Amino acid sequence: MNKLLFIFLLFYLHVANVYSDIIKPNTKIEPYNVVEIQLISLKNNDKPDKDFGIEQTWEFAHPENKINTGPLNNFKKMLKNEIYSILLNHKDHKIEEIYNNKRIAIYDVIILGSDNFYYEFKWQVERYDGKGSLNNCWLTTAVSNPVSLGASI
Repeated sequence: MNKLLFIFLLFYLHVANVYSDIIKPNTKIEPYNVVEIQLISLKNNDKPDKDFGIEQTWEFAHPENKINTGPLNNFKKMLKNEIYSILLNHKDHKIEEIYNNKRIAIYDVIILGSDNFYYEFKWQVERYDGKGSLNNCWLTTAVSNPVSLGASI
């Protein structure tokens, strides 16, 4: 991971949150950074506007996922249901790469939820092979159901 690019993306995400700009996928954003952008956004879901984090996450959803989840309003409902609501306004997260073959990358994501419990997710991103502006961009293709790891100390 290019640390300078990562720092730039974090700064841009902070500025985007201040000005309500959604970060759009592009070929310079590495897979780890896609996951980080999504998690930071979900952690601060309602900043600067209601459901901004969900909308930012939607931007990096693979087109096939968007077909499966339905339009953005359905995606919002899905993230607010009992299974995935843990991601919204969580306290902290840790991302660890467990697989990357330059087309698919899988991460182990540990979330400290607002309920002070830890949860583990598997987060998969793939390099999009299609037409248009998303071609060759890293996009999320799967997020597992959470596994509870117990309470924090």
